[in-house]
Amino acid sequence: MSFSLKNHPFAVEAFFESSVVLTFAVKKEQLESMIPESLELDTFQDKWAFVAVALVQTKNLRPKGFLKFMGNNFYLIGYRVFVRYTNKKGKRLRGLYILKSETNKKKMEFFGNIFTHYNYTTTDISTHVNKCENEISSKKSNFKIRYNSSSDEVILPNNSPFNDWKEARRYAGPLPFTFTYNEENKEVLIIEGVRQNWKPKPIKVTKYNIEFLNTLNLENQILANAFIIENIPYCWKKGVIESWE
Repeated sequence: MSFSLKNHPFAVEAFFESSVVLTFAVKKEQLESMIPESLELDTFQDKWAFVAVALVQTKNLRPKGFLKFMGNNFYLIGYRVFVRYTNKKGKRLRGLYILKSETNKKKMEFFGNIFTHYNYTTTDISTHVNKCENEISSKKSNFKIRYNSSSDEVILPNNSPFNDWKEARRYAGPLPFTFTYNEENKEVLIIEGVRQNWKPKPIKVTKYNIEFLNTLNLENQILANAFIIENIPYCWKKGVIESWE
């Protein structure tokens, strides 16, 4: 597969019916080796670094400009590290670095791996709603997340490094940019996301088990925040490549 074809060669748009994001805090030293040399960790208090787990239910995902009926509906799961990148103009961009991506349909895995570096795999994803409690789970990927989004008064998770939800909201993914790095060519691929009506709502996570996080062998990971965003038009711009020295 041509490397250039995988560089997000065209814009893509979709409608986010929901996006549930759990952000975990760890000591920054644990994540430094997981990101490429071109990026730096987006830290809090110069101590904490963050991994986000995003579960996104998309509708009408398609190349930008195509009619809605030509799109497809997918569930997307992303495991990302919060990072920063300083571009050629000296501007520091906040974004995410991809560790792993999953989807519930082979079609998304196939085309996603042709046109992106997100390295999709297919898994089963189930959702269940029981009164006010919601559950998203996968037997194959061995994860289960339960949350309650009905309460108006949600407190921060125990031991969260944030003092309040205002601080926590700065680390509510997805962020404006996603980065990929070609180590051989010393090139950074920048993908910008454009969103509307972005109003993350805090949720109370009542139970979770996420096997992929366990495989990272992170010590003392802390659930730092959890948000849900609903009914959002979203667009990923065409990828932009910069050389890095």
